[in-house]
Amino acid sequence: MTKYALEDLNYDERGLVPVVVQDAATREVLTVAYANAESLRRTLDTGETWFWSRSRAALWHKGETSGHTQRVVGVAVDCDRDALIALVEPSGPACHTGARSCFQHEIESACELKVEGVNEFSESEGDVKTRSPRSLGATLAGLYALIESRRRERPEGAYTTYLFEQGLDKILKKVGEESAETIIAAKNEDSHALAGEVSDLLYHLLVLLVERGVGLEEIESELAGREGKRSAK
Repeated sequence: MTKYALEDLNYDERGLVPVVVQDAATREVLTVAYANAESLRRTLDTGETWFWSRSRAALWHKGETSGHTQRVVGVAVDCDRDALIALVEPSGPACHTGARSCFQHEIESACELKVEGVNEFSESEGDVKTRSPRSLGATLAGLYALIESRRRERPEGAYTTYLFEQGLDKILKKVGEESAETIIAAKNEDSHALAGEVSDLLYHLLVLLVERGVGLEEIESELAGREGKRSAK
């Protein structure tokens, strides 16, 4: 993998590059912002996102006033070196409206075809296809298998690789954090935000199961046994 210095990037005429900010766990796009060389330098030095505000013509540290900072897991540059992706662990909503992501709305009459992103949850990276209905059980089983492969292969730059390399304590810490965020989301009326937090929690629970060698069939067997006990009462 080629590595570039900040001066190697192709900034626009204003000295800026767009930065797509994604949740490192789910690859959900949280926001798109702009950065110059100084804000990128601060991002790399502090491990939290810094951007350049075009409206205020000033540097800004995400979460400086709200507390909703974004811990940077990795930064990738595209082939033209004029756009970046920042993988982050968000400590709160990314949008100024209080929403988890700035991308909460759809264009009217949008095409039904969706682009499958290169992320931890895609079945085939780069496919363009219509998403068909899938049971929750099948989705969890597919994700579990993908997490298992990440544990074996440890692909560079993958968030799941990062979790396994950090070890059990880090995984447990993330499960605790996602549990707390799920509780907070449940206190609000935004069902989409709650679904997002529950999805994050399920993902980290699956990572924990893989780390401890517990298969989904054991969970299924345990739940089935409890269902049988309830039926007998």
